[in-house]
Amino acid sequence: MEMVKLDPIKRSTLTVHEVAIYLGISIDLVYTMVREKSIVHFRIGKRILFKKEAVDRWIEDKMESNYHDE
Repeated sequence: MEMVKLDPIKRSTLTVHEVAIYLGISIDLVYTMVREKSIVHFRIGKRILFKKEAVDRWIEDKMESNYHDE
């Protein structure tokens, strides 16, 4: 039987802690934003996860809305 070599899986999701580091904010603030539904996220069981691409789009949207508000 021939062994099949698999490429390592590249994660596309971030945890609450990773999002806090990525955004430069506290973990508590991330949880507050999740509770207020002001940041894109999803749940698997009790875990809160963030798709990195969605967080990046969310950042871009925030930057654009702040720019247009001025």
